[in-house]
Amino acid sequence: MRIAITGSSGLIGTALTAALEDAGHDLLHVVRHAPTTGRAEVQWDIDAGFVDADALEGVEAIVHLAGENIGQRWSDDIRRRVLDSRVNGTRLIAEAAAGLASRPVLVCASAIGFYGDRGDEIVDEESVPGTGFLADVVEAWEASAEPARAAGLRTAHLRQGIVLSKEGGALARMLLPFKLGTGGRIGSGRQWWSWVSLDDVVAAYLFALEQPLAGPVNVVAPGVVTNQEFVRAVGRALHRPTIFPLPAAAVKAAFGQMGEEMLLGGQRVAPTRLEAAGFTFGQPDIDSGLASALAG
Repeated sequence: MRIAITGSSGLIGTALTAALEDAGHDLLHVVRHAPTTGRAEVQWDIDAGFVDADALEGVEAIVHLAGENIGQRWSDDIRRRVLDSRVNGTRLIAEAAAGLASRPVLVCASAIGFYGDRGDEIVDEESVPGTGFLADVVEAWEASAEPARAAGLRTAHLRQGIVLSKEGGALARMLLPFKLGTGGRIGSGRQWWSWVSLDDVVAAYLFALEQPLAGPVNVVAPGVVTNQEFVRAVGRALHRPTIFPLPAAAVKAAFGQMGEEMLLGGQRVAPTRLEAAGFTFGQPDIDSGLASALAG
């Protein structure tokens, strides 16, 4: 297929780009800078509300990954950038897609933050949204793809969990203290951490491009664990102790609301729709997920 992709230079985008190219797909990179020679690119500018829609004509699918990094302390400015980059960017892509004669599939990144902090409740795609900044962002983020849905385009929102990779994300930031033997549970350790290997994230995007999935799709491994179980698994993988807890008060002091929602809160998420559609996880449990993430 001819596929346009935003956010192709990020953690997931880099891995997905390689997989799509290996599968023989023809990629068109949607970028903020002026198109360069040597690579198929099309320019967009979220702030200006501009995308070169004419250059998108003929694509059969659009994978939309772009968005402000959410793993940083949330100042008022960061909150605005997190929300605007997702809502305005998705609306811009959805409107452009809706006007294309090629009628592309739209596969958008999303997040399990939609569910908020739900304690021990098991949630899936049928569950109602939770509360908090992340829940509000994800609800608005997914709603902003309405122009594509209204035009009858198949639109899927891949609600990703904690993506395991040594190259970026939560695990990459945890590795140094754990390698030094100073890692441990965060807060009580009882909060649920729904995770997924980077390999399975890439496989889920490929699956969503090919299968008739639409609406929200949870991209999390079936082997969800608590934070305590997660850090013990990291310790096993690295052959290091995990006896130094990070108190909740320290998390709140260092990271503010971001730490409260993303580190101390949690979601026990089931990948119901992916599994029902026949998707098979390559790394279904935390030990295999970490082995995949730390390999090489």
